[in-house]
Amino acid sequence: MVYSYKIINSYPHDSNAFTQGFVAHEGFLYEGTGIRRRSTIRRTELSTGEVLQSHTLPDSLFGEGITIFGNELIQLTWRSRTGLVYDKRSFSVLRTFHYDSEGWGITHDGKRLIMSDGTAALYFLNPETFAVTGKITVHDKKGPVTMLNELEYIRGDIYANVWRTHTIAIIDPQTGRVRGWIDLEGLTRHAGGDTTLKTLNGIAYDEKTNRMFVTGKLWPEIYEIELHPQE
Repeated sequence: MVYSYKIINSYPHDSNAFTQGFVAHEGFLYEGTGIRRRSTIRRTELSTGEVLQSHTLPDSLFGEGITIFGNELIQLTWRSRTGLVYDKRSFSVLRTFHYDSEGWGITHDGKRLIMSDGTAALYFLNPETFAVTGKITVHDKKGPVTMLNELEYIRGDIYANVWRTHTIAIIDPQTGRVRGWIDLEGLTRHAGGDTTLKTLNGIAYDEKTNRMFVTGKLWPEIYEIELHPQE
């Protein structure tokens, strides 16, 4: 199944934000940004794009995906093999953890963390110890799907940006099979994005209002979208 989209609304986004992680939580948007010496986590107001709270990472770290689990905000870094755990309200660093691959995207299903590393693999982690408890290989009828980046868990499926494409994969968390594709090529063009630097890379889902938001690296806007099967 291939899905197209309808833009329901658009909101301001910091066009200097190299978006790596994106979460809707308690009426706010939380974002993790990348690039060494510019990596942050931030809490923003959806309607205005105003950054209400921010924390800058050490210069040596390249920020990647984020998720919120309980009272903690968890952030991956790219090649440092180090994750950071923050108090979600104060953004104070509570502890760090380590993993054996690159860090790209992260989300959770309410029980397990789900992590991508740029390959076709998705890893399931214990949210307390960060030990790997499972793994799936994402695939469609053509074979493994690689370059899985920013992740979001939506209504029982894993949604994954595929880096340097205009597409989001909808993945069965049990088998790794791609159930469907979201084609956002038109939206990327509308946002002034591309498949090299200003790439699609941000999925946030507000479970309470059943709203889905997408954005990209260095995009000037965030889009609330509604999905429709392509005819």
